[in-house]
Amino acid sequence: MGYRLVGDSFRYYRCIGESTISGVHGRHMYDWMKVGEFVKLSITTMAHQDKDHETKDMETRTFIPSQNVPYIHKVGIPPKQGLLKEFKTTVKETFFSDDPLRPFKDQPKSRQFMLGLQAVFPILEWGRNYNLKKFRGDLIAGLTIASLCIPQDIGYSRLANLPPQFGLYSSFVPPLIYAFMGSSRDIAIGPVAVVSLLLGTLLQNEFDPVNDAVEYRRLAFTATFFAGITQATLGVLRLGFLIDFLSHAAVVGFMGGAAITIALQQLKGFLGIKHFTKKTDIISVMKSVFGSIDHGWNWQTIVIGASFLAFLLSAKYLSKKNKKLFWVSAIAPLISVILSTLFVYITHADKQGVAIVKHIEKGINPPSVNEIYFTGDNLLKGFRIGIVAGMIALTEAVAIGRTFASMKDYQVDGNKEMIALGTMNVVGSMTSCYVATGSFSRSAVNYMAGCQTAVSNIVMSLVVFLTLKFLTPLFEYTPNAILSSIIISAVIGLIDYEAAILIWKIDKFDFVACLGAFLGVVFASVEIGLLIAVSISFAKILLQVTRPRTAILGRIPMTTVYRNIQQYPEATKVPGVLIVRVDSAIYFSNSNYTKERILRWLTEEEDHLRATYQPKVQSLIIEMSPVTDIDTSGIHAFEELYRSLVKRDVQLVLANPGRLVLDKLYASGFPDLIGENKIFLTVADAVLTCAPKILQQV
Repeated sequence: MGYRLVGDSFRYYRCIGESTISGVHGRHMYDWMKVGEFVKLSITTMAHQDKDHETKDMETRTFIPSQNVPYIHKVGIPPKQGLLKEFKTTVKETFFSDDPLRPFKDQPKSRQFMLGLQAVFPILEWGRNYNLKKFRGDLIAGLTIASLCIPQDIGYSRLANLPPQFGLYSSFVPPLIYAFMGSSRDIAIGPVAVVSLLLGTLLQNEFDPVNDAVEYRRLAFTATFFAGITQATLGVLRLGFLIDFLSHAAVVGFMGGAAITIALQQLKGFLGIKHFTKKTDIISVMKSVFGSIDHGWNWQTIVIGASFLAFLLSAKYLSKKNKKLFWVSAIAPLISVILSTLFVYITHADKQGVAIVKHIEKGINPPSVNEIYFTGDNLLKGFRIGIVAGMIALTEAVAIGRTFASMKDYQVDGNKEMIALGTMNVVGSMTSCYVATGSFSRSAVNYMAGCQTAVSNIVMSLVVFLTLKFLTPLFEYTPNAILSSIIISAVIGLIDYEAAILIWKIDKFDFVACLGAFLGVVFASVEIGLLIAVSISFAKILLQVTRPRTAILGRIPMTTVYRNIQQYPEATKVPGVLIVRVDSAIYFSNSNYTKERILRWLTEEEDHLRATYQPKVQSLIIEMSPVTDIDTSGIHAFEELYRSLVKRDVQLVLANPGRLVLDKLYASGFPDLIGENKIFLTVADAVLTCAPKILQQV
């Protein structure tokens, strides 16, 4: 004899004879049958007896659930947590989700002290296993990225409207600090194009870099100081998750727009234009470029710039095609600087209007702590600029560190990274440096060159030190055009059109954020583009929070699984029952919308049933599995929903609420309102109770 459920299947089969217990001797056998499964509970006790008497002496007890009272597991009511324990758990998951104190447990005081030092200075941990083989890899990588960073630093300092030596200063002190405190093995530290442009744009809004050079430089150091303070504070307070509010799509668009803007700014040096606009938007730049076409362009400069730009792009293309030739693109900028400098020196092209770098201050970083503004209006200006520059630098560095860490299968501690980056910028601001961070182009070269640890940054720093100490006079005749070519070739890689296409395919709203950030930077300014990127990212978060997704569920045939009927067209609705799933936590910001959307689903379903002459909805089941949390506004919305359903003669049923949600529901007395028997472990249990008439005997 058997029972079969039509709709939400609940089947019972009675098993008799040896087929039930075949091969089982001297033990108990438990076979549970639940809702929608093959249901059977057999407890069989057998003694080792003669095979002929085995089936006769066997005691078989079979529990047959009633057809009207099926087995339904009761929803577990969570035990009450103390306020202090709940607070500690929340704080731990918010700020200490990685459990940073775990290595300190059950350790002696001396060991804990050493672990504390290693947490602040990771070099003390990996330095114990450092060997000659690793140093060989770091030495080659350090020399390679040094050959790339020296010409780039000179060019990037021009983006920040600072003398060229400040770019070199920023690749000397900060990398040394990071090597001792950073947790990434592959990231290469120094000035980067986007942050240099952002800093230069924001600073020149306050002071003219030519007429007010001293104030401009002091404000740059002040902004760098507060950029470091911002980064370190986020790390110490473990607030690194804040940088995640700038979405990947917004970053792609911002970086692409910044790359276009940087390349356009280089047209001044590339074309030899003396009078150039200070604005960064594409319209102003194009007007300035074509407005000086008759008298401002220098053909010798154009020839030098175009020739070496073609060389740099060819080297980059060759390295991309053949990974073993990565060093070609890495050393190409330095070769370009050497060859172009010799060419200008021999041909006296500077006398023909070719602009050159001229004097670069010789010697290592002079102290600048006395130049930082600690009082007055300029303090607030530096603080505001520093926060913006620091956050952008932090976003870029953490993204780069995580990218290469995943490629080498090791972990980067985001909070340690922030503290390391912040410390190096604070120290850098006191040693004539401006904001430094991780450079993607240099980090990629560092990775390809076989770096093993952060010692490659130390090697690069020492090479920059030797350059500052002895070699800066050799750059006097370096043409500005070659620096522009180096920067253009470097920033082209920031235009990630493949990522933009992928974003379009995956999420159209993300693409709007990407496009908005890109257009804002290109047609307005860097700060406007950044503001658009942040605004759209927040708008997306607010939209997702205030308008959570809901879905109507149906039963997958031959199962007790209930899924979205739009995703699974074969899923069927249960007569007399409407099952709605809410795919979000229910807070004050979305509680009213959630209630209204559920009622709208109910209204639409009732209209459809009336039009097709089907029985009306008697039960509304809300699948609560995705609802991770609920607040007082959410509970109040549920109470209003219950009262609305009572007027429609529809019972409200909840399925599978989580521990936190259930705890709050019981604290509010909501189960007493709807009845504790209206809360179920699964949708299948709820359906089985709400639609018992679909159980038929076969």
